[in-house]
Amino acid sequence: MDWITGIQNAINYIEEHLTEEINYDKVADEAACSSFYFQRIFGVLCDISLGEYIRNRRLTLAGNELNASDIKVIDIALKYGYESPESFTRAFSKFHGITPSEAKKNGSKLKSFSRLSVKITLSGGSMMDYKIVEKEAFEIIEKVEAHSIENDVNAKSIPDFWTKSHNDGTVKTLLENTTDRTFIFGVCYGNNADRAKTFDYSIGAVYNKKAAVPKGFRRNTIPARTWAIFECKGAMPKAMQDMWHKITSEFFPTSGYQPTYEMDIEAYTEGNMDESDYRSEIWIPVVKK
Repeated sequence: MDWITGIQNAINYIEEHLTEEINYDKVADEAACSSFYFQRIFGVLCDISLGEYIRNRRLTLAGNELNASDIKVIDIALKYGYESPESFTRAFSKFHGITPSEAKKNGSKLKSFSRLSVKITLSGGSMMDYKIVEKEAFEIIEKVEAHSIENDVNAKSIPDFWTKSHNDGTVKTLLENTTDRTFIFGVCYGNNADRAKTFDYSIGAVYNKKAAVPKGFRRNTIPARTWAIFECKGAMPKAMQDMWHKITSEFFPTSGYQPTYEMDIEAYTEGNMDESDYRSEIWIPVVKK
């Protein structure tokens, strides 16, 4: 299944089940990937988290029904998955700017969040530096944390992990125990998150086999794979975020490759991440379509 078709199938499934409890694993099945990777891809490609999309679509439809019928607020609340009229009123008021009762009045102004339709839009050429590289298996040492895939929590927890790792000596320890200081890796493991609510994320470096693994770190093998490697140039995190958007919206829909969904690696060089010439890379294991 191609990239765009998978995402659109998942959106169609969501739209058909907005008045039911939506299982994110089943949504991801429609796109033929894990729940973790689907949510990640969806967020990058659509610029909104999966949870936000579902919530906004439900509140849009709830507003339309309240304004166009005599249905009771409590019935609408239950229909769209809210446990009480109070929780529904809070969410509704935040989204629409008016209460559900006010929405029933003629002339009330409601907000609308339209259904997504994923398309490839050719709007002019853009440069993307990448290479396809066959890499043998290599070992790394890494500090690992579990992060939630729900409600976009990891958008804050992962940067917090990096800040903590710089402050508590983790990055210093990695640099002292590697023979290759070219990169410090941020490794996002998706292959163990198919039916889980968390995924492993690590901060690591190439392992010096002569050194003992420091306490609190683990030794791990990155398997031999074909990697699509994308060069990022610019201040962080914007340069990395922009490249992820290009990868999801331009490279995979039109290239002859698709990700394996096992993991991906963000490779950071030493230097000032705030500078416009800072360089980093994104590594994604791929197979030919």
